[in-house]
Amino acid sequence: MAATIRRQRPRRLACWALMALLLADLLALSDTLAVMSVDLGSESMKVAIVKPGVPMEIVLNKESRRKTPVTVTLKENERFFGDSAASMAIKNPKATLRYFQHLLGKQEGNPHVALYRARFPEHELGFDPQRQTVHFQISPQLQFSPEEVLGMVLNYSRSLAEDFAEQPIKDAVITVPAFFNQAERRAVLQAARMAGLKVLQLINDNTATALSYGVFRRKDINTTAQNVMFYDMGSGSTVCTIVTYQTVKTKEAGMQPQLQIRGVGFDRTLGGLEMELRLREHLARLFNKQRKGQGAKDVRENPRAMAKLLREANRLKTVLSANADHMAQIEGLMDDVDFKAKVTRAEFEELCADLFERVPGPVQQALQSAEMNLDEVEQVILVGGATRVPKVQEVLLKAVGKEELGKNINADEAAAMGAVYQAAALSKAFKVKPFVVRDAVIYPILVEFTREVEEEPGVRSLKHNKRVLFSRMGPYPQRKVITFNRYNHDFNFHINYGDLGFLGPEDLRVFGSQNLTTVKLKGVGESFKKYPDYESKGIKAHFNLDESGVLSLLRVESVFETLVEDSPEEESTLTKLGNTISSLFGGGTTPDTKENGTDTVQEEEESPAEGSKDEPGEQAELKEEVEAPVEDTSPPPPTEPKEAAVPEEEKATEKENEEKPEAQKPSEKKEAGSEAAPPAPEEEKKQKPARKQRMVEEIGVELVVLDLPDLPEDELAHSVQKLQDLTSRDLEKQEREKAANSLEAFIFETQDKLYQPEYQEVSTEEQREEISGKLGAASAWLEDEGFGATTVMLKEKLTELRKLCHGLFFRVEERKKWPERLAALDNLLNHSSMFLKGARLIPEMEQIFTEVEMTTLEKVINETWAWKNATMAEQAKLPTTEKPVLLSKDIEAKMMALDREVQYLLNKAKFTKPRPRPKDKNATRAEPPLNASASDQAEKVIPPPGHTEDAKPISEPEKETAGSEQADTEPLELEGPGAAEPEQKEQPTGQKWTLKNDEL
Repeated sequence: MAATIRRQRPRRLACWALMALLLADLLALSDTLAVMSVDLGSESMKVAIVKPGVPMEIVLNKESRRKTPVTVTLKENERFFGDSAASMAIKNPKATLRYFQHLLGKQEGNPHVALYRARFPEHELGFDPQRQTVHFQISPQLQFSPEEVLGMVLNYSRSLAEDFAEQPIKDAVITVPAFFNQAERRAVLQAARMAGLKVLQLINDNTATALSYGVFRRKDINTTAQNVMFYDMGSGSTVCTIVTYQTVKTKEAGMQPQLQIRGVGFDRTLGGLEMELRLREHLARLFNKQRKGQGAKDVRENPRAMAKLLREANRLKTVLSANADHMAQIEGLMDDVDFKAKVTRAEFEELCADLFERVPGPVQQALQSAEMNLDEVEQVILVGGATRVPKVQEVLLKAVGKEELGKNINADEAAAMGAVYQAAALSKAFKVKPFVVRDAVIYPILVEFTREVEEEPGVRSLKHNKRVLFSRMGPYPQRKVITFNRYNHDFNFHINYGDLGFLGPEDLRVFGSQNLTTVKLKGVGESFKKYPDYESKGIKAHFNLDESGVLSLLRVESVFETLVEDSPEEESTLTKLGNTISSLFGGGTTPDTKENGTDTVQEEEESPAEGSKDEPGEQAELKEEVEAPVEDTSPPPPTEPKEAAVPEEEKATEKENEEKPEAQKPSEKKEAGSEAAPPAPEEEKKQKPARKQRMVEEIGVELVVLDLPDLPEDELAHSVQKLQDLTSRDLEKQEREKAANSLEAFIFETQDKLYQPEYQEVSTEEQREEISGKLGAASAWLEDEGFGATTVMLKEKLTELRKLCHGLFFRVEERKKWPERLAALDNLLNHSSMFLKGARLIPEMEQIFTEVEMTTLEKVINETWAWKNATMAEQAKLPTTEKPVLLSKDIEAKMMALDREVQYLLNKAKFTKPRPRPKDKNATRAEPPLNASASDQAEKVIPPPGHTEDAKPISEPEKETAGSEQADTEPLELEGPGAAEPEQKEQPTGQKWTLKNDEL
């Protein structure tokens, strides 16, 4: 047994060491477990976090609000964000940037750039000739691109989240409008990179809202599909989404709820901002009308006045949503002239009549893209702040034909909560209940290429081909592979948007370039020369549409194959034995057979991919490439009609490729059968086919971006450094302001304390005059030279003043602590003395404390009493202006020493077992021999007087009377037949009493 314990001890030690190591790693990671989400709206943003102990919480900003304006004020030496920047919009409208997200991914000729100039003429937009984009020109030395401004906002949102979570945060999920194209999404990713954020996903805001709705109604989702429409009208745009909820079977987690985006419709400019701008224009006309004939300037020419009017229009729109009329009033609108005018809801609805007519548009677009009718939609739910306008609800209710509109969701925070749930699901630090999300591609993407074809003998011509890569309303993320079979030299192909006929003419102009990228391949011819004896399987281009909806070309490969015959003698005995054993445990196939099977599936999937979209090969290929994500378990979306006919030569090639799997089906059946029973080695040698050897050659790729060039790496690094410098400057400024405020507060507080009685009691007139003079000099220095003083100078000045006043403050603090500390010490001394007195009264036979222990406690009590009396007597002789000798820290030390001794004795009394009581001296008992064993001493039978030891033991004896000899003894434990029957009361004369040593 001892040997077994010795063998197990090292294993246990190793297990404990491993657990300690894992615990240390978890503790080290606990400071970086939080993740965040940013619901980035046009007017405001909501930030949410998830951290251990804080599940899905909205972050409060510095003003304790749950919603923060997306506004930045940029000056030469300072920046303002959020509510502070919004208040600066009236004082400095040119330096205050708002609604700059509308310029992301837009070139200078985009209609949205002209619309932004018309809405906010106070901003000067410069031109970037390299990227054909615009930037904000704050001053000749100060200019920022929209991506840099967004990076500042994202960095500010991270600072809010870190202050709320009290730990650093880097991982984030950011919401973007569903209608953002590739250029706009890449611009957001670049802004996040400038802010130092690791973007887990760019999630569409409509998808985040749908996820939040489904997460909190998980129990209501079942196998029956439920179609819900979300109508989201925010400040800048409107999006209508049709979502299908149902439970699906997944590989990892079984039946889980799923949301699938079925249809999306949008209006880029329909929102609350346009209503506010029209109200602002109406108020400006009223103000000019009031001042008509006075020779006053037009209020529209004054940026500050227009900023005031826009703020009042925002308030007016909110109030008119609940009231029939309201009085708009602004003090000192322009030239110290007040403005006051009454505006009714009817006037507001008349101003925005054409806007309200556009409300049903996104609903019809969503129904068309989902191929549904309104009868299939069970509920319409309102999202976004602008849906609170009564006229919007009235028009929408009439358009959808429902009894009522759903308002059972938080219209402002739903997207932020859904995004942070997705952030927790994507983070490795949290485990959440699975919820399958199948987002949809809004803009189809296709591949175009040109190839020479021979229509007639000797006559060759160029033919343009189009292959749909990602279809409209198809799910993503997903990967696809397209194979080019007719090229043996370098060539180019183009990645463009597909059919955008669902967009109107104006939306197409806003959309920008429909050409994404030109891909130039280099090294195709060299790969064919490198493998002349191999059969070409085409040039395979691997594409990825990731979780953020951003398209990327992963790699391009040239694939070759040849047949290689392996002789049975090549395998060693150990290899054969390993294959046989693996087949017994479900391996089923040899490595060669498995490789052949894999190549067959790959060829079956990829070869037809050059064909049109509705061919079965491309669907199988999609299933292969997206097997890893859980979301892709439901059937693929309905296919679109072919865009171009496949040439006859390609059809022949595809037919051959389709016939190959048919010819190899017997071998696949053989593989499946081999899992049940492994074949004999002799049969394996006979039936073993030739093995395919596959060679893959990487092809060089040159990408030419056509829609909007990304920032070069050097410019991106420069922007990152610029934002870091601004952040460092802001932190340094905050530190300096904090030091200046601390110095100023110390001066004022100390000057006030010098006149308080408790401070005058412990100081002399000379001491107070010296301190007052130093404080006055520091105050004058702060007023005259404080603006140019550095943080170090301010901290040094504060340290000097604190050192000067330290003695005064120390004497006052000590006198404040004396009553409480001395009362506690007296209380402890009294209780300790009472405890010692009680301990000495314990009888000698029951005493649990030794004489040394009680003497030690008595000594500590006496020493403490003596120290207290001596110190208080000495303190009474000292003047109050001198440093006291009775210190609170000394009192606490004496109390700790005394309490330690008392607690030691209390713990000993608590855990000490009481001694057994001695028996009556007149009782007769036999002493055991010195050499008796423990078992002999444990059970000694003592017969009653007048009975021999041969008497038989019987049941429990009768109870003794109060005057008997056994009245003072403990009850005896019976063994033998009497112990099993305690109910028997009679005591025959022949009983044996069995006693144990501790009861004698």
